[in-house]
This record gives sequence, structure tokens and C-alpha cells, in this order.
Amino acid sequence: MLFNSFEFLIFFLPATLALFFLSARYLGNEAAIGVLVLCSLGFYSWWNPVYLLLILFSMAFNFQVGKRLGRRSHKGLLTFGITLNLGLLAYYKYANFFVSNVSTLLDTHWSLSDILLPLAISFFTFQQIAYLVDSHRGITREYKFLHYALFVSFFPQLIAGPIVHHRDMLPQFMRTTRFCLDSNHFAIGLSIFAIGLFKKTVLADGVAPYANPVFNAVDNGQTVDFFTAWGGALAYSFQLYFDFSGYSDMAIGLARMFGIVLPLNFYSPYKAASITEFWRRWHITLSHFLRDYVYIALGGNRRGRTRRFTNLMTTMLLGGLWHGAGWNFIIWGGLHGLYLILHQIWQALLSKLSLKTSGSVYSALAWLVTMLCVVVGWVFFRATTFEGAIGLLQSMTGLHGFTLPQGIMARLGDAGIFLQSLGMQVALGGGQDFVLTWLWITVLLIIVLVMPNVQDMFNWVRCSLRDQHFDTTDSVWPMLSRVRKLQWKASMGWATAGAACLALGFLTLFQVSEFLYFQF
Repeated sequence: MLFNSFEFLIFFLPATLALFFLSARYLGNEAAIGVLVLCSLGFYSWWNPVYLLLILFSMAFNFQVGKRLGRRSHKGLLTFGITLNLGLLAYYKYANFFVSNVSTLLDTHWSLSDILLPLAISFFTFQQIAYLVDSHRGITREYKFLHYALFVSFFPQLIAGPIVHHRDMLPQFMRTTRFCLDSNHFAIGLSIFAIGLFKKTVLADGVAPYANPVFNAVDNGQTVDFFTAWGGALAYSFQLYFDFSGYSDMAIGLARMFGIVLPLNFYSPYKAASITEFWRRWHITLSHFLRDYVYIALGGNRRGRTRRFTNLMTTMLLGGLWHGAGWNFIIWGGLHGLYLILHQIWQALLSKLSLKTSGSVYSALAWLVTMLCVVVGWVFFRATTFEGAIGLLQSMTGLHGFTLPQGIMARLGDAGIFLQSLGMQVALGGGQDFVLTWLWITVLLIIVLVMPNVQDMFNWVRCSLRDQHFDTTDSVWPMLSRVRKLQWKASMGWATAGAACLALGFLTLFQVSEFLYFQF
């Protein structure tokens, strides 16, 4: 069930809110928690009821292992628990990929029947592995299955994150006071949800038609020109940005309606002026999981520079593989591993030479290089074939020529004639798509760089949980940090803006839409 669907907005959400708060009022908190678990499992099973058995088995198994680890730490039991979790994930997500590659390598005809990927298996698997490790370390423990089931299945964060920790979530549900519908929480949550819905349905889905045809063309072996290639790559970069940003906002808003504050998972990553900062702002909870349970577990930076770089590359390769069973995802992860290694080398060089990195010019250049690296990475992330990704990158370097629509070239006058003398080609038609593509890209770039994000607008009402050391300063140009920050407040103006976002979101419910991160 999608957040931007009639089933969810008209039926599921109102019914779940009503059942939860009525149960709390007349039957108590435990009954309300039970109702919320049942509703969340219904939300999950809407896509494919068969896989409800899988998540129930996963919860029951990890609850029992975690309970025993909480009572007595046992490394062998922890290893067994992690192995089984990863084994299930490997079977459903990577078995076909592994068998296909082995078959190709050995020149055989081995194959498996298609295995349908269970919804959100990567998210609830990582979430429960973190719980087992935290139980082993004595950080958390849980002795009631109902509470544990809520921790895993709470529907706002179940499908695409954020990856939450037991110690952050359960204390909020275990409050001593009775659950009551709080008008302040509801107003905040609904406002955040409305903004997220607008981002997803109007911005992300609005720019998608200018990205998908380009990637479909290159995956089918066609070549595109320089401007079409860059238009498609940038359009997808913004589609993914607002898709994930919108989902993150909607998850935070939905949880807040129930009085729950979720972890910060997205904080203006396209304002980052380094690849390290990008990963501190993009999919924050996944970045923290990879850092805490993979990178540090491998030794982190404690065993010399070579080992540090190896651990970093291994972590990012696994991060790429987590996103999907395909070589393009592995290449994407490897690219970001290389980016992070080069950034550390660059930082060490600057420190050794005592060079200053302050100032608008350096910040602008650093941001431009960072964005270029990110967009190149997204090409592999989006393309379904390696050949398609390479073909698009070749076009982005100009190897397949430069073309402008005839209507635009004619309006350039003498400048158009000069461009043709330099080798610029002219295409019949396509002027409208060209203009709309670059208009969307320009508008979305301005929104990304200038507009404050939801975390900033709702900061004073504790929009989300976040690391106390998290830096919320903008790293791009100093002038952008002086743009007036919009602060949410319970006012008619904000109510009108929220209603407009909801109305525009509802108007898009008839179109085909999906969250890009649902596939992970």
C-alpha cells in the first residue's frame, strides 16, 4: 500500500488512527499497541499476503534470540541469529543473481525460478540485526513479543525506513500516560506529511517523465546526445531526491500523528560540499548502520591507512549490494567507496600543506565536484544494464554529439549559426520536451539549494530524532545560509499551505506512481 493512494489516505490512515486512540481510551495502552501491530501487519500484507508469514517468522525468531542475548551474552548465538537473517535476505534478494553469475562464469544453464522479493526485507532485516547486536552488547532488551512486533512493524517506517533502534522507539510507546490524540502532534504530523506528499507526487513524479525515457533508450542500446543525456541524468537525480525526501517526510509526519518521533533520515544532501558530508545527509540511518555494524566491526580506522581504505571500500560495496542484486549497484557502491577514499586523501593533503578551504569560491567548486560525482553515480544506480550506464556516460562527455531542437536553434539567430559551424547538430521536433526538461531541472535545483528543509522548518517542535553532534549548517555558499528560514507555527497561513499541498497530492492519485526505495 502506497502512502499516496486512495486506500491509504481515505481508508487505512483514518481507520488506524481512530482504532488506536479509541482502544487506548477504553481498553488501555497495551490494547492500543496490539491494534497498531495488527494494522501495521495489514498494511504490509496488502502488497502480498504470502509474505506476512515471512515477517512474522522473522519477528518471532529474532525476538527469541534477542531475549536470550539480553539475559546472557553469547557470541555463538549472536552469530547464528545474524547468519539466519542474512541467509533469508540472501535467498530472497540475491539467489537468482548469484546463480545467474555462476552459470555465466561456468558456461552452464543453471537457473532458479523467479523469486519474488518480499517488500522491505532489507529494512526489517537490518533493523533486527541491529537489535540483536545491541542486545548482545547490553544496550537494549525486550521481553514482550507485542512490543517487539511494534518495533519491527510500525507502518510509517516499515517499508522504506528509517532504520530505527529499539532503544529509540520503544520508550516512546512505553510512556506511563494513556495514549491520547494530541492536537499539537496531529497538526505537526499532518503538516509534515502534506509537504512530503507534495514533494513525492508533484515534484518527484512531475520530473520522472523527463528521466525515464532517456534511461529506457540507453538500456535498449540507443544513443542520445549530450543535452539529452545530461537532462535525463539530472532529472533522475532530482526525481530520486524528492522521492526519498518526500517519503522520509511522510514517514516522520505519520509517526508524529501517533505522538512518535522518528530518527532523522534525510537532510538536504544536495547542499553537501563533500562526498563525506553527502553521506552524513543522505539515508542517514543506513549510513549509521553501515558505519556502526560494518565499518567499525571490520576495524574502522584503527589499523592504518591501507586497512582503513579497505574497510571503507568493503563497507560501500556492501551498501551498494544492499540496494539491489545487480552489478550496477555494486559499481555504484564501489564508486562511492572510491570517492570517500579520494576525499580522505585530499583532506590529508590539504592538512599537510596547511591550505585553507574557507571562502565562497572553494565552497562552490567543492559543491560542484560533489554533485558531479553524485550524478555520475546515479547513472549506474538507475540504469538496468551496464552497457546502458556506460552509453549514457559517454553521451554526457559529448562522445555521441551535441544536438539542439530546430525550434530552439532558430531562435538563437547568429549564435545558432555559430554553434552549427562548431558541429552542433539540429533535430526536428523535441523542443517542448527540451525546454520542459531543463525548466524542471532549474526550478528543482533552486528549491534544493535555497529552500529550507522540513527539519529546519519544524526544528523548534522536535521534528525528528538526530545525533546530537549532527551539523545543520549549510556548506554551499554563505549567501544561501542567509536566506530567511521558514518556521512552522500553528497559523492560518500554514494551515492553508498544508491544505494546498494535500489537495495537489490528492489530484495526482489517479496517475501511476511508486516509491523508488520500495524496491530495496
